[in-house]
Amino acid sequence: MNLNKAMIIGNLTRDPETRTTPSGQTVTTFGVATNLIWTNASGEKQKKTEYHNIVAWKKLGDICSQYLRKGNKVYIEGRLQTQQWEGQDGGKRQRTEIVAENMIMLDSKNSEIGANPISNSKVDDDSSQPESPNNEEEIRVEDIPF
Repeated sequence: MNLNKAMIIGNLTRDPETRTTPSGQTVTTFGVATNLIWTNASGEKQKKTEYHNIVAWKKLGDICSQYLRKGNKVYIEGRLQTQQWEGQDGGKRQRTEIVAENMIMLDSKNSEIGANPISNSKVDDDSSQPESPNNEEEIRVEDIPF
C-alpha cells in the first residue's frame, strides 16, 4: 500500500499565476508559507517558516486564481510531486510541489464560500462556480483539532 498525501494550512506568499498548457489545460501556481513555533530548552520562543509551491489544475486552478490573493489563509490538500530538470548552466535542478486536490479558503472576508471545500472532483463537472453555502456553521481555524 502507498500513500502520497500533503495537508497544509498557511498564507499565500504571492498572487496565483495562471497559464495554459499547449494542450489547452489551465494550470495555476502559487506559494504558501507555514509557520512552526516552539519553545526551546531555555524558554525562548522559536519560529521557522516553510515555503510550499502549489500547483492547481483545471477548474480548481481557475477558482484559486479568481478568489485567492497574497496573504490569504488557505487549507490545501494534495499530493507531493518532484520536478527535475537541467538548468542553463548544466546543473541539475529539482523542485518539490503540492499538486492541489482540495482547497478551503479560511479568511473571514471569503466566508461566503470559505467554509466549503473546493476540490477537483467538485469542479470537474461543468459548473464553474463553487457550491453555494448551506446553513452549516462556519468552520474556524481555532476549532480544527490539529
